[in-house]
Amino acid sequence: MRIDHVSYAAGPEGLQATAGRLGDQLGITPVDGGVHPRFGTRNVILPLAEDRYLEVVEALDHPASDKAPFGQAVKARSARGGGWMAWVVEVDDLTVVEERLGRAAVDGNRHTPQGVELEWKQIGVKNVIDHGNLPFFVKWVSPRDAHPSQLAASTARLSGLTIGGEPPVVRAWLGIGDQAEGNFESDVEFGFVEDDEPCLFDVTFETPEGAVTI
Repeated sequence: MRIDHVSYAAGPEGLQATAGRLGDQLGITPVDGGVHPRFGTRNVILPLAEDRYLEVVEALDHPASDKAPFGQAVKARSARGGGWMAWVVEVDDLTVVEERLGRAAVDGNRHTPQGVELEWKQIGVKNVIDHGNLPFFVKWVSPRDAHPSQLAASTARLSGLTIGGEPPVVRAWLGIGDQAEGNFESDVEFGFVEDDEPCLFDVTFETPEGAVTI
């Protein structure tokens, strides 16, 4: 398991303005990502180093955004003014997560403006709506060279997450124990705000201009 990307819901200023603001803070030029037809959402990508990326996402005026858990999560976060919605973990085998959660992963796809049909499977989004401190899980079906982080070279890297809640809860959700941290590959530092709202509070990036916390 490794952290794949972080998701930020667009605020009242809209998708492009939100992505532009974050891009200015990080020194990254945003790239249009396209539409998620199954989820009723669309995104803009800010590529990061180390095969990661920041996704800025907004819900479309489409029935899918009311029915799909991902669309519901985006709508709920944008309705609260936008901001960090989720962190996302990539796994090699989703069946382990499916067995632990007792449900099947769903298919995701996105046809990008660059002419690429991205495909993946994901699970755990239902829990993001009310518990942004817990990640959801993805397994990419598309080849690695189609990964959103490859849209542009980037020197900014994800370096830290601050999340609400207790560490044991997050470890249990990831399926790792106190003595099994090797199952989770991460060079990202975690900070916890215990006994507080279970959400993703802030994310820190290392940029050529220094550390930036959003």
